[in-house]
Amino acid sequence: MRHLIEPTDLSVDETERIIDLALDIIAHREKYSEACKGRKLATLFYEPSTRTRLSFTSAMMELGGNVIGFSDAASSSVSKGETVADTVRVIACFADIIAMRHFKEGAPLVASQYAGIPVINAGDGSHAHPTQTLTDLLTIKRELGRLDDLTIGFCGDLKFGRTVHSLIKALSRRTGIKVILIAPEELRLPDYIRHEVCDKYGVPTVEVRTMEEVMPELDILYMTRVQKERFLDEEEFERVKDSFVLTPEKLETAKKEMVVLHPLPRVNEITRAVDNDPRAAYFRQVENGKFVRMALIYTLLQWAGERKAAPTPHLTEAYDVNRLRCQNRRCISATEDVDQLFHEIDGEPGSYRCAYCEAKLRE
Repeated sequence: MRHLIEPTDLSVDETERIIDLALDIIAHREKYSEACKGRKLATLFYEPSTRTRLSFTSAMMELGGNVIGFSDAASSSVSKGETVADTVRVIACFADIIAMRHFKEGAPLVASQYAGIPVINAGDGSHAHPTQTLTDLLTIKRELGRLDDLTIGFCGDLKFGRTVHSLIKALSRRTGIKVILIAPEELRLPDYIRHEVCDKYGVPTVEVRTMEEVMPELDILYMTRVQKERFLDEEEFERVKDSFVLTPEKLETAKKEMVVLHPLPRVNEITRAVDNDPRAAYFRQVENGKFVRMALIYTLLQWAGERKAAPTPHLTEAYDVNRLRCQNRRCISATEDVDQLFHEIDGEPGSYRCAYCEAKLRE
């Protein structure tokens, strides 16, 4: 069974094929209007979502399928203490494919081990958001015509931004990628993403304090929210907050063909005056999300029917079991009875990562 738990569960070639399929859907929507007739998507959203949940719902409906599920954990048996494993076993009796958003990191991976039908991670804590990554890649392809030879600046909350982590993982496998990190000290990109992703694939990575100093060289500016509650020192937040707000004035030195992306929702990190700039692609990005999710749902259901695709890498890697315990309180293993899965970090004997949340463990 194939699932999508994190972006690298799809090979570069498979990712390309899903993007190409999304482009074909855009060009020939009527051809796919009954592609999933008689099939059901279950949307299991344990935390609030507007764009992602409605995008999945719209995607399945445009494929001719039906949608069941819940948009709030409080309205499900989760409120009675039901585990993720038991929930998906039940849901699999009613649906053909699952899209899950969960506040606990690793919950979709647990779901994929028990569901018996394809599971799509629609965002788990601050860990990963692979369908947003597919959305971003489709948007870049449509806006710039390529996925290689790009300089991309990530601005804002790079520490907890699951969309940032996922997109960096996906782009790191492309050629000619340069990553520029624009963030306050408190919200810097986690070291493991830099060292175990960027360094592994030889992606040049530069850290700066303001977007102005790098704006002229960017092909893409990827904005995220800088949240006040992430700062221990309120005075520090007040001092740096304006450095991470995009205005028309800051775009004056940018390339004419540069693209501004944002996973949304935004608060004040992009002023409304930027919305009318043709480089502002974040609302086009939302619509692209529907098309790429149509392509993903169609592909996973097709693979499930053919049983020819290679299994999801997450479920075939050799993990150690139950010898170490993850200390990350945001991890699904902290609250549910699951096997403690972990693997040794390449080049760091005695250091391990949790399979669910990627937190670092030591013997």
